[in-house]
Amino acid sequence: MPKNIIVTGGSGVAGKWVVKDLLDHGHQVLNLDRTVLRDSAARTLLTDLTDAGQVFNALASTTVGHEFAGELKPAPIDAIIHFAAIPRVMICPDNEVFRINVMSTYNVLDAASKYGIRKVVIASSETTYGLVFAEHERMPEYLPLDENYPIDPMDSYALSKVVNEATAKAFHARTGADIYCLRIGNVIEPADYAKFPAFFTDPGQRRRITWSYIDARDLATAARLGVDTDGLGFQVMNVAADNVSSDLPTAELLSRFYPTVPIRKPLGEFETLLSNEKIKGLLGFRPAHDWRHHLGQTPLPLGS
Repeated sequence: MPKNIIVTGGSGVAGKWVVKDLLDHGHQVLNLDRTVLRDSAARTLLTDLTDAGQVFNALASTTVGHEFAGELKPAPIDAIIHFAAIPRVMICPDNEVFRINVMSTYNVLDAASKYGIRKVVIASSETTYGLVFAEHERMPEYLPLDENYPIDPMDSYALSKVVNEATAKAFHARTGADIYCLRIGNVIEPADYAKFPAFFTDPGQRRRITWSYIDARDLATAARLGVDTDGLGFQVMNVAADNVSSDLPTAELLSRFYPTVPIRKPLGEFETLLSNEKIKGLLGFRPAHDWRHHLGQTPLPLGS
């Protein structure tokens, strides 16, 4: 059944694929961003999400595509997919990374709760595990990384995502709404697969992200499955491809770069170290893209 869905950050690298996927599945989409999403049937409402007044107004806006539509009266919003954020450190000062990411998420959840919107899917991050943007290289407590891992990041970006997860949990406690936080691996667009051979020449380059990745189209699918799956309450779920972004077997990567780290489960030959078992179980998520397919090699069997 078609739904009225607001996507924040829909003009960004990941967000544009989310918007496209939702439109392809027949939903009405309004994009909240500070940059217009070009060549899309979804209208962009230019919105500063750190301004609570703008957020409350935006969430009460019509989702129709243009001002000459037959009916401009706002319809109730069925779900929000909140992907807007400063996407990493070293783009703007650390305090701005934290302020923008935390306040935008608070404002979206606050407005959603007061308008009675019962489904919010939030972009969290693999950086919450504290490895990616640490000031010095850190050893994980164990691998693969799962949602029970004791997160303890030191950087402003990952800390903002940890706070956002706590904020989501608090709003769920208030309202009982479904709020799903997706800890997203390194997002890869189709054109980015051309970079993978360079990754292979220096396997240590991607050790901080434990060689994780997720195709932007698979991430869009995960977000849509979150909208479609009701009744899970507050959840945190990793989103990653089934395999590592390396041509080396997982066991070799571990022996070379993380030889002292405890391994919590048997691993497949090229299995991801950012566990995606939970999202598979809860949402029925199955990644449909891997780098071998895009480089003309035999694709790996999809995970079960």
